[in-house]
Amino acid sequence: MTNSLQRGFAATRTGNLAEAAACFDQAVAEDPDDIEARAWLGQTLCSLGRRHEGIAHLREAGQYLLENAEDDGDISLVLEIVQQLQQWNDFDGAIDLGSRAVRIDGHNARAFQLLAVGHAQLNRKTEALEAGEQALRLAPDNAMMQVLQGSLEADAGRNETARQRLQALLAQAPDARTAFRAHKELARVHDRLGEYAQVFPHLHASAALARSLPEYSQPDAALLPDMIRSNTAGFDRTLMGRWSAADFAQDRPAPVFLIGFFRSGTTLTQEVLDVHPDVFVADETDFIWAVHRELHRMDPSRSSTADKLRTLDLAGVRHLRAFYWNRAQARFGELPASPVFVDKFTLNTIDLGLINCIFPDAKVVFVMRDPRDVCLSCYMQLMVPTPATVHLLDWQETANFYGQVMHWWMHIKPRMTLDCLEFRYEDAVLQFEPTYRRLFEFLGLPWDPAALDFHRHAAAKFVASPSRNQVAQPLYSSSIERWRHYQSEFSAISESLRPYVDAFGYTPD
Repeated sequence: MTNSLQRGFAATRTGNLAEAAACFDQAVAEDPDDIEARAWLGQTLCSLGRRHEGIAHLREAGQYLLENAEDDGDISLVLEIVQQLQQWNDFDGAIDLGSRAVRIDGHNARAFQLLAVGHAQLNRKTEALEAGEQALRLAPDNAMMQVLQGSLEADAGRNETARQRLQALLAQAPDARTAFRAHKELARVHDRLGEYAQVFPHLHASAALARSLPEYSQPDAALLPDMIRSNTAGFDRTLMGRWSAADFAQDRPAPVFLIGFFRSGTTLTQEVLDVHPDVFVADETDFIWAVHRELHRMDPSRSSTADKLRTLDLAGVRHLRAFYWNRAQARFGELPASPVFVDKFTLNTIDLGLINCIFPDAKVVFVMRDPRDVCLSCYMQLMVPTPATVHLLDWQETANFYGQVMHWWMHIKPRMTLDCLEFRYEDAVLQFEPTYRRLFEFLGLPWDPAALDFHRHAAAKFVASPSRNQVAQPLYSSSIERWRHYQSEFSAISESLRPYVDAFGYTPD
């Protein structure tokens, strides 16, 4: 092991990823055939937000490892790279590498499990099911693979098969993590089969199990509620309009921020916009959160975000704008010069004060949906644990968190100085073309008839949201007023949601 590689590992252990990347880069320069150094460089660059470069190194490391595996038949290290590529959403690269690996060793259950995940993320339902079946033939006792296969079967419309599989698995009293996921998936299957009375018992069972899982107890659940309280106290129209008259003409045109709440229709809107040749969509990227961290690095005092923005000068604003675009370029590579850049990260809603200060020339698109359907869909959906999604594991807490975010939106909206368009998901579904014509006009774009076939475009690519299956289908209206199937369950949260049902113009219970 070279000194550069050792220094990289030491920097990684202390959390100094920038130094680690420099050391791994030096190790690769010293020995371009050092596969370990190249793999670590790729992973570290991805962690730093330099995903475009990092994935290239991971793919190259995978190719080297594949060549070695052809000699010794051991694909285990290749599969580590496949998993890393999936972690950073390079599912095309992961599938290519994984497919070649199973030609070397066709008896590796993990390889087929990873292929099943990759194909599922790209909406390749048949390929995902086939890979999952092969994984289970090789490892029939893999309980988590049983859950995954049940999920794949449900996605493919094989709901009765999925129900039988998941019920049989739960009858075996699996470990808490497996049972948590199985209950969540089984609730979704019962919903699709119209067996509504059986849905919430599984959701509540899943919620109870989540409390014992470290991945759901470790995220800081107080982070976002505390941010909302601080932002509500700190941001006013004077602060947000502070740089409205500044000349940013030399900058790249400001982004369009597509926001709302989870499961509110932002993914549908993103995919409609993404068909337009003059639109570039950044799907669930953390650029604004990175800007937030950079602001606090620039001013390490204990002051609030709002107070730090009050003392920021124009040079600081320009630095943060440039930081945002550098982060975007590191993620995607060279960005096209002309298209409208849409930053879709749903809970950028909470950072609207920061957005308005740094990008006063931006536009905001806010998508709302019936609060009852939003909460139902959030509670039913299995999501990656984060400081936001940990609030969606309990029924009452789902409503509480929704209320906190929407109360903030209602507070900040009249104080913002940016241009904003607000519309309802239900209008997008029932009056598709008029609703999206209005959106295209707001963005200064001509109407593109290809928007009517958005689902064909979505089906051919990776979509980061859990809604990837829904947006890959023709438009349907069965998700509207879905909450009525569970009306009795809403007695526990109806008072929490009533202010937003009324404010957004939805029909009362």
